[in-house]
Amino acid sequence: MSADQPTILVVEDEPAQREVLGYNLEAEGFRVARAANGEEALLMVEEENPDIIVLDWMLPNVSGIEVCRQLKTRPETRNLPVIMLSARSEEVDRVRGLETGADDYVVKPYSVIELMARVRAQLRRTRPAAAGLRLEYEDIVLDSETHRVTRAEKELKLGPTEFRLLSTFMEKPGRVWSREQLLDRVWGRDIYVDTRTVDVHIGRLRKALGAHGGPDLLRTVRGAGYALG
Repeated sequence: MSADQPTILVVEDEPAQREVLGYNLEAEGFRVARAANGEEALLMVEEENPDIIVLDWMLPNVSGIEVCRQLKTRPETRNLPVIMLSARSEEVDRVRGLETGADDYVVKPYSVIELMARVRAQLRRTRPAAAGLRLEYEDIVLDSETHRVTRAEKELKLGPTEFRLLSTFMEKPGRVWSREQLLDRVWGRDIYVDTRTVDVHIGRLRKALGAHGGPDLLRTVRGAGYALG
């Protein structure tokens, strides 16, 4: 499984529904993490750093609404997309779910095809490179569908790791990524790579971006990591 595949956290207390949903998401090419209740979901958000959460409303102990509320009040997870699943179809319930911070609300029983479309819609907002979109920053253009990068209209030669690094930076210009976060996003949490390897590939990316001149847009933040711009 590719290291830069988007991770979807499925939070559903019914095992059969959890597995069916996970199976369909994996079939679409996503990496899937699973949680059976609200407490486990909050822990897994920290461990898995998912790109999207598909969250059931009716969970034991900590409800989906409370999980959503907690995530949206934390600065580090405030922008994490949440798709709420619920058998509650009344307008007042939809409004409550959305006002709690859910980015989308899907009523059970739902069409798997429709849910996949909603997941991809959220992904286009949060992980545009993974969704196959074109990214632009200053004079750099990254086309994730054709796997081409240009700067000032001149094509750059990037290795696959440098391409994934640049995609990560261009999705969130200005954000400072720690070496550990870049290891998770670019190399994958299941592969052991020393953090010094990140520095090596950042150096290669910096060299590639400067091949035809222009200012150095990669910023080293002492003690914190790296950022674009």
